[in-house]
Amino acid sequence: MTVALVTGASRGIGRSIAEGLADGWDIVAVARTQAELDALARGIAGRGGRCRALALDITDHAAVSRALSSLDVDVLVNNAGVGIMRPVSEMTVDEWRAQVALNLDAMFYVTRAVLPGMIARGRGHIVNIGSLAGRNPFAGGACYAATKHAVIGFSESLMLEVRESGVRVSMIMPGSVDTGFGGHAGGGSPWKLPAGDVAAAVRYVLEQPDNAL
Repeated sequence: MTVALVTGASRGIGRSIAEGLADGWDIVAVARTQAELDALARGIAGRGGRCRALALDITDHAAVSRALSSLDVDVLVNNAGVGIMRPVSEMTVDEWRAQVALNLDAMFYVTRAVLPGMIARGRGHIVNIGSLAGRNPFAGGACYAATKHAVIGFSESLMLEVRESGVRVSMIMPGSVDTGFGGHAGGGSPWKLPAGDVAAAVRYVLEQPDNAL
């Protein structure tokens, strides 16, 4: 069984991705909240899968390196993110830094930790969860949209760097998803994507033949 590491796996899209991949991959579920990760792992185990719950602050580069650099990871799903929707004139420095730290810096830290192993083995697949906000700016989303613009640039450049090494890079760009992301309660928004649809998209790209991507 190959290994899939999913960040932000304790809830929302990340949880759906971890659950959706658990019948084909051993899951390493990463998030900050141990109790929610443990509940995820129990649920996956109850369905016959395997899940290692790893509580980790992925905005801490040293902690990420210690925890992940020794793992043999076949699939990395960089999903963790935060959105604080507020006009620039009202956004605090801490709110800005929190979004950049998780949406951009942490993606680099986690990728940097597991990518050398993928290159050495000549195989691997990195899936970055972006957003339509990376192409479609909106009022109140200056920082969030900027980080998602950055995810696009990071993903496309990384793909060019590693495509001759047997490592694939994909990006999923959903619109609004019906979770509690950004401080908005899930439910009651039928026009929004369910988190399971994003998980299905991740699985779809992972199951494509080598010549398809």
